[in-house]
Amino acid sequence: MNAAILAISSLSCFFASYFFYSKFLADKIYKLDSNIVTPAHEFKDGIDYVPTNKHVLFGHHFTSVAGAAPIVGPAIAVIWGWLPAVLWVVFGTIFIGAVHDFGCLVLSAKNKGHSIGDLTGIIIGKRARALFLTIIFFLTWIVIAVFAYIIATLFSQFPTTVLPVNIEIIVAVAIGVVIYRAKYGILIPSIIALLVLYGFIYLGMYIPLHLPVFIGGQIESWIILLLVYAFITSVLPVWLLLQPRDFINSHQLFVGLGIMYLGLFIAHPPMVAPAINLEVEGGLPWFPFLFITIACGAISGFHGLVGSGTTSKQLNNIKDARMIGFGSMLGEGSLGLMAIIASTAGFATLAAWKSHYNSWSAAGSLDAKMSAFVNGGAYFMKEGLHIPEVFATTMIAVIVISFAATTLDTSTRIQRYITSELGEIYNIKILTNRFVAAAIAAFTPLILIFGGEGLSWKRLWPIFGATNQLLAGLSLLVLTVYLYRKGRNILFTLIPMIFLIIMTSTAMVMSLKEFIKTRNWILTILSVLLLSFSVWIILEAISVVRNLKKSDNCVDDLV
Repeated sequence: MNAAILAISSLSCFFASYFFYSKFLADKIYKLDSNIVTPAHEFKDGIDYVPTNKHVLFGHHFTSVAGAAPIVGPAIAVIWGWLPAVLWVVFGTIFIGAVHDFGCLVLSAKNKGHSIGDLTGIIIGKRARALFLTIIFFLTWIVIAVFAYIIATLFSQFPTTVLPVNIEIIVAVAIGVVIYRAKYGILIPSIIALLVLYGFIYLGMYIPLHLPVFIGGQIESWIILLLVYAFITSVLPVWLLLQPRDFINSHQLFVGLGIMYLGLFIAHPPMVAPAINLEVEGGLPWFPFLFITIACGAISGFHGLVGSGTTSKQLNNIKDARMIGFGSMLGEGSLGLMAIIASTAGFATLAAWKSHYNSWSAAGSLDAKMSAFVNGGAYFMKEGLHIPEVFATTMIAVIVISFAATTLDTSTRIQRYITSELGEIYNIKILTNRFVAAAIAAFTPLILIFGGEGLSWKRLWPIFGATNQLLAGLSLLVLTVYLYRKGRNILFTLIPMIFLIIMTSTAMVMSLKEFIKTRNWILTILSVLLLSFSVWIILEAISVVRNLKKSDNCVDDLV
């Protein structure tokens, strides 16, 4: 199979789905009405609630959801063959992921910017809200810990990226001031910033930077600094750093992806990896773990947190949700697709691929995940466009780190919101303080990273994907109940919800058996709690639906 033909076919499906399926959802299912006043206008405060140009907001949302995860998951899943991975990324993105992201954003934007956790309480009940927020808190907690570790690892692995990534932060702040204080348009400054970034990428090739070790090793020191940075960014106004940097990053990704795809089309290498490879040494069964391993890039519960957490509070017009919610998920699907192709066609021979993916333990290491994508993408750029390999490698690594940093920033801000919401539920006023909540969000993940063998990020990673997908399934459940009570067609959220919950629950039960067998009591307890909470929420939802009277076909409190 030629990689270029595979890419063109898959991308064509994405384009067609946006023009036809997203329009159908917008008009018939979610019923977007431009007369609705969005939270950004209703609660405008210049910090979290800021009416934002749709192109700028697209950049924020896209870069927040398209972190390192749509690279990591597909780069692992190709061990089962590229065909199952491609089918899940393409059709999962269109019919599950985009529906979920679009719906969560619309539901929140229509209803005062409430998070999906808060909306669960309104739509299903207070008990369900508390359970849902607990699951969200746990997921976001892991996300912050894992992404801090990933960025620290990449900084150590690619020291040429340290200079351009940190210069980007300074440039983004300057752009934020120019745009929002001087009222200057964002397009020209962001293009200039992108050119400056590429200049520093070139410079970084000759000036690799290593962080002076002040605790443990290089990675540990980076983790501490990154979490301090996450705390600061989570309390800053969104216009100062979050929005301009994300807009720059969106340009960076589009340029990077564009160059990689262009190089791919010119080089048009074969898919050297097997289409189907279900017998993996020491590996998990592809069913149901394919649908868990590839979360971001097909469907991710974290996206609903971003859509109902930060993005809904910046939405200028409700109709912008189509481009931002549905469109961003298609962009992430394109990134996931490139990760698959780079991790297969990016190898010169089948023997080279097999040496990299000779076992589950080899393919599952962090270094292997990242290097397969970075080196594969650099290979397309070198072979197709004759870009120097060192520059191409640094450029792609900067993209990965920049997006991982955006996910870290957004996750910390979302965790701040969740902590405050839990403070309101349980009447703990100190948790509603912005700085206290931010400190809890930014620094408690240190427990997961440095808390010993049982609580290290490596031990928690197996449950991360399942928790992420479980949250997506439960978010689709909330959307389904909402649509049911509004008297609309629920099949477009119900079917994906049933599929996702079945796959995720099956995977968690199978993993639970292994946790018990290996006496991993931390993950055993967490898995049991998550499964129990999920069943409880589902039963609460069923009870609500059963108790509805025929005349009560709408949610009085919701738009």
